[in-house]
Amino acid sequence: MQNDVRVAIDVGGTFTDVVKLNPATGEMRFEKVATTPEAPTRGVLNGFDKAEADLGSVSMFNHGTTLGLNSLLTRTGAKIAVVSTAGFRDVYLLGRTDRRAMYDITYRKPAALLERRDTFEVRERSYFDGRVALPFDEQNAREVAAQIAAGGYEAVAVAFLHAYANPAHELAMKDVLAELAPDVAVTLSHQLSREYREYERTSTAVLDAYIKPIVRSYLKDLERELDADGFTGQFLMSRSGGGAMTADAASEQPVNLILSGPAGGVIGAAALSKLIDTPNLITIDMGGTSLDASLILDSEPVMYQGAEFEGLPINTPSLYIHTIGAGGGSIAWLDEAGALQVGPQSAGASPGPAAYGRGGIQPTFTDAALVLGYMGTDSPLGGDLHLDHAAATASMTAIATRLGLSPTELARGVVRISNTKIVGAVRAITVELGRDPKDFALLSFGGGGGLVAVDVARELGIPTVVVPPGQGAFSALGMLMADVQHDFARTSVVALGDLDRTFFSDAFSAMETEAHQVLAEEGFEAGRQQLHRTVDVRYSGQEHSATVPFPAGEGDIVTLLTEAFAVLHERLYGHVMDDPIEVTTVRLRAVGVVAKPELPKLGGRASGAPEPLGSRDVHVFSDAGESYALYAREQLWAGDVIAGPAVVAEHTATTVLHAGDRLEVGGYGELTISISTEGAAL
Repeated sequence: MQNDVRVAIDVGGTFTDVVKLNPATGEMRFEKVATTPEAPTRGVLNGFDKAEADLGSVSMFNHGTTLGLNSLLTRTGAKIAVVSTAGFRDVYLLGRTDRRAMYDITYRKPAALLERRDTFEVRERSYFDGRVALPFDEQNAREVAAQIAAGGYEAVAVAFLHAYANPAHELAMKDVLAELAPDVAVTLSHQLSREYREYERTSTAVLDAYIKPIVRSYLKDLERELDADGFTGQFLMSRSGGGAMTADAASEQPVNLILSGPAGGVIGAAALSKLIDTPNLITIDMGGTSLDASLILDSEPVMYQGAEFEGLPINTPSLYIHTIGAGGGSIAWLDEAGALQVGPQSAGASPGPAAYGRGGIQPTFTDAALVLGYMGTDSPLGGDLHLDHAAATASMTAIATRLGLSPTELARGVVRISNTKIVGAVRAITVELGRDPKDFALLSFGGGGGLVAVDVARELGIPTVVVPPGQGAFSALGMLMADVQHDFARTSVVALGDLDRTFFSDAFSAMETEAHQVLAEEGFEAGRQQLHRTVDVRYSGQEHSATVPFPAGEGDIVTLLTEAFAVLHERLYGHVMDDPIEVTTVRLRAVGVVAKPELPKLGGRASGAPEPLGSRDVHVFSDAGESYALYAREQLWAGDVIAGPAVVAEHTATTVLHAGDRLEVGGYGELTISISTEGAAL
């Protein structure tokens, strides 16, 4: 059997999305199975079965999982310790003294991942330039390691002062821990971040250690089960920065997986934007639990240095993604004032929305969509999940009665509130950052994206909505587009005017040697390795930097970097200054190029137009309802045109367009919807 099938599986909070691609035939198959939080590997293996993907024929498996993120959200990670430089025991627990929620008197910091009794210190000290101020005290280190071994800790984060400049003491501590506490997983801060800012680097190490045992165990179990079923291909994990990493690398640095859930969809959106010649996109990915909004600018995703989880810094490159609790499983409820709210609580995979017939009784967005007629009982979700209209209606009854509404009126309220929250999320990444939504097209995907896209676009004045092929599992498809990626950085705060090309050559060459070695060990020969140089630059006195591409070619490096920084600063902040400029960090992104799948082209009709399968009564504007033509997406061809009002149902999702909206099927099967400026708004 030809060993060239590619499979991507994205485990979400409610559903696990599956894409199978056979490059030889161009066949692409999208499936959904229920997520199995009680046995994470089972849902993945169920995905292979559902897609009829024989593991012996799979050459590449791309995987995304929320396992690490969920363990953080539920505080069910490992029992961890922190080892710091003597005198700096409280770096992690003190954190920063800023207060984000300035005027919220009810604000409380999220619970820490450890207690002060879990922090230890070792006598050692390095200066910012790497010189040793106090030698590593091995005897003291052995005493601390013995305490950790006796304390029942599962993992330890080692974060010594200025280890980014001189990692020797952290490496020595690792050797001591390996000898005296061999069963404890160890994270060294410098292996995750070679940058200054002690709190951010320590926080990154703590987050990594907290999820390392559970992620390692999961990946070990999954690899064992895959091997037992004949899998011999390449196993890649989606990472927060938008690329991929090998499963072995993910086991060593799982902090890179924390925000990887929505990354696949953004990477897929960037690739699709090039194919359909639409370089600027707003993406909304509406799944079962949450909605993720992001931007594609000039066919590239927006990146930023350093992310956060509940206020805890993660000092690694990440995609710029804004997440809110607005998914298909978001629960409708009444607050203390009796006002209707939707989310962020979710019915999750178990029991799920009432419409799924798995024991759920609370009303959710999915139930509201079914009551309104957006979704129907005639099209099984994922091919085998038949929705229960009576159960969805019953879930609305209690709250509707308290508010003096009919179930249909309550369902309209649920959808309107969800749409308003989604509009707010899009505004947060556009209007609030000085960008006009009208300059973008809206790319919607995820199981619920097509249900809300046209309403969100109309509210924001966005002229076009694009629904990609396989929208319900598009994040998984995007994973197949991701290259393996490693990020390297070295902090060096120096006035730009004091530097020349020799400084940068020395800094980059050291990182490039390491990058070539890492990629070669992962099986990427020289021809499949790409290195991208960037530099963090700021005005003297600024706290934060801007990342500019390192100028290639000849010319005075100071002048070239100054000019590049001025252009970027003007774009980011609207002004430039004459202040002195300094370099803070030199960065290198190492890419192992993976063969990209080609999306199959969709054929067209010789003549004629698509015929609707029937109709649905949609009650989104009134209880009386309106007849919407019903189409099956699988029966549409390139060039087909549909006029709203209509519902387009497919295997894994549903798309809705209203009166005045116009849908045209593109060459790759994408649905391009022109939004009527005169259409009714919810």
